[in-house]
Amino acid sequence: MNNWAITLSKEYFKFSCAHFLIFPDGSKERLHGHNYHVSVEIEGDLSEKGLVIDFIDAKPVIRELCDSLDEHWLLPSEHPELEITELEDNHTSVVYRDCRYLVPSPEVVHLPINNTSVENLATWFSDTLRGRLVEKFGATQVRRLRVAISETSGQSGVCEYRSDDNR
Repeated sequence: MNNWAITLSKEYFKFSCAHFLIFPDGSKERLHGHNYHVSVEIEGDLSEKGLVIDFIDAKPVIRELCDSLDEHWLLPSEHPELEITELEDNHTSVVYRDCRYLVPSPEVVHLPINNTSVENLATWFSDTLRGRLVEKFGATQVRRLRVAISETSGQSGVCEYRSDDNR
């Protein structure tokens, strides 16, 4: 049986964000940023026209997700010890132990993850992208989706979805 896939890794599949990790011992990194790069592989059956998914159709969906994160502070809304509060003055309060931050709300993105690791970012990106691809192309078109997010050269987190995984 043959398998077909397309791989997309464009220069503009990137986003620059601030974040910090919270480690298992409770310590955390200082607030800092990365210039993340995204690459995607989509496996599926060939259409009657000989395509898995047309590059022209897939690229804007990936770019849109990158743009939604670009130049924001990524907050892991599911971390049990991180207190995130939307204030009435259009600011967001972020408290972790003895560290307190106040930032304009439009400058943050709340992600339904428990930490802003590249592994979790790849999972969020993969799940969100898969949903958008299914909306656009149908559920049967995406058999496998692999998303890699690099925070620096040589360091990536990867999430791979397979339609038979029941994930």
